[in-house]
Amino acid sequence: MPNVRSFLLGRRLSTEESHETKISNPIALAVFSSDALSSVAYGTQEIMAPLTAAIAIFGAGVLGWSWWVALGIVGLLLILNVSYRQTIHAYPSGGGAYLVAKDNLGEAAAQTAGASLLIDYILTVAVSVSAGVSAIISAFPGLEAHRIFLAEGIIAFIALMNLRGVKESGLVFSLPTYGFVVCIVGLLLKGFWNVATGHEVITAHAAVAHVEGTSKLAALWLLARAYSAGCTALTGVEAISNGVTAFKDPVSRNASKTMTWMVVILGTMFLGITYLTNHYGLTYHPDSPETLLSQLTRIILGGAEHGFPRLVYLVTTGFTMAILALAANTAYADFPRLAALHARDGFLPRQFTSQGDRLVFSNGIFILSLAAGVLVLLFGGKEDHLLPLYAVGVFLGFTISQTGMVRRWFRLKGKAWQLKALINGVGAVTTCIVMLVIAVTRFAHGAWIVIVLVPLMVMTFFNIHRHYIRIKSILAASRVDFVGPRRNRVVVLVSGIHAGVVQALNYAKVIADRGEVEALTVDFPDERGRDSAALDKLQSDWPRYCEGIPLRALRSPYRKVVEPIVQELERMRKVEPEYTITVILPEFITGHWWANLLHNQTAWRIKGTLLLMPKIIVISIPYHVEPVIE
Repeated sequence: MPNVRSFLLGRRLSTEESHETKISNPIALAVFSSDALSSVAYGTQEIMAPLTAAIAIFGAGVLGWSWWVALGIVGLLLILNVSYRQTIHAYPSGGGAYLVAKDNLGEAAAQTAGASLLIDYILTVAVSVSAGVSAIISAFPGLEAHRIFLAEGIIAFIALMNLRGVKESGLVFSLPTYGFVVCIVGLLLKGFWNVATGHEVITAHAAVAHVEGTSKLAALWLLARAYSAGCTALTGVEAISNGVTAFKDPVSRNASKTMTWMVVILGTMFLGITYLTNHYGLTYHPDSPETLLSQLTRIILGGAEHGFPRLVYLVTTGFTMAILALAANTAYADFPRLAALHARDGFLPRQFTSQGDRLVFSNGIFILSLAAGVLVLLFGGKEDHLLPLYAVGVFLGFTISQTGMVRRWFRLKGKAWQLKALINGVGAVTTCIVMLVIAVTRFAHGAWIVIVLVPLMVMTFFNIHRHYIRIKSILAASRVDFVGPRRNRVVVLVSGIHAGVVQALNYAKVIADRGEVEALTVDFPDERGRDSAALDKLQSDWPRYCEGIPLRALRSPYRKVVEPIVQELERMRKVEPEYTITVILPEFITGHWWANLLHNQTAWRIKGTLLLMPKIIVISIPYHVEPVIE
């Protein structure tokens, strides 16, 4: 097993080797930007879906609105870039919405931001992997029957790579990220060459959309729906600010440069794809068997059904599938870190702060994979079904983060603080408006789930926090209960006599005060109410092996084992409150893990129950009946 573990995950890393996990800017672009960059594969598609459905009402000219919607989204992207660059420099230890809100707005805002981002990271994995599978199914429709299996397999692969470490996963995922960028840029150059030379120009929606009278309100609603749908292209923009600590020194400078490169590449590809989609008059229906990007690729290449164009089409589709599937890596880079921050502050279980052999937060990776896998299963691996849940949480995090930065500048002042506050203020207002638009236009399509889930998660976080505070105060106050000497009564639970029982009794004599040791056994009387034959034999053999220790039998006419023991210990605790009661459980251990499942079930039940009883100490005495198999 250790060899298999080492083969899958690599050698263990000590804490002193943490510097080896730092990543360069090119690798960071692949790790933290794959989510944002891959969203161009479905961003324009999501804009076109509501516009295509509205052709019957407004005419084909309505498709031209997608260009103006895309320009508005890229404008918002530029605002976020400037705002988050300031956040990166202000918080070089990691400037995610959680830390910014906690530092400037308080715990309630921090937990709200954290909950929204945790939800969206899970959705990022489910959506990205599902979209990746859809891309490959567009090229090979026969794989449709295996959609869910493919998606779950990709999630498992990404989880395994991240368990090996961020640096290793970044090296593996760099090829799909840069391969996708090269393919899309090449596709855009070929497309614009076609436009410039007049090759295969299609003007399917040259007509102007008709908007008159009461239809103006419907047009505004349609525009808002298209804009909110297209804003899925901005998910993952904040990932770099969350993962600043993963960069090499100087972290702030490297992170801000990487974010600017991401925004330039993302904006260029998004606008290019949208422009060419308009130029070729493409439409998209959610139930279409082929993605919009696949349609655009085939048309631009021309004759992509055979020969070299077919090869280029397959390569482009392959890299699209790869980056969409591996875009989930952005969530794997940030979800475990954010969960660890929550856990460190006492708002999630402490287990999330534990780092595995490869200096990654393994428990966060496991939970993220499990949650995303369940979503893929529930929604059939269709990204069109998952996307309505998307983006609400991201823009809520954007808004809280930018509002926190405004509060920071007003609190600390400093050089040019008014300008900095204005920049973040514009970001906060803009993202808040977009968040409200997304919530309203996509509410009935599934956004309500996230809107309800965020406050429920925040309530859960605070309940966990109150629990940790309560336990801490109880532990602190409990010190007075054990000030001064206490007498110790030891109870050994036995069911028969073997070497393990004798060993347990000898240990009991060592820790007991003044020989205050006794053995308890549970007896099931026969149908006439007499002691069982097993008890008679135990009592007859007892003096020979366990001389000096009294044996007492607890009668259990209802054939229960745990309940009589609990009742007797409760009685002893009330009669002798000055005693500490130590219960010793002899257990024998076999050499195989599967064989242990065949034994000691009663002992596990007894331990589980006694551990819930106050002022009862439970000790297990293992007895190995055969060598343990490594």
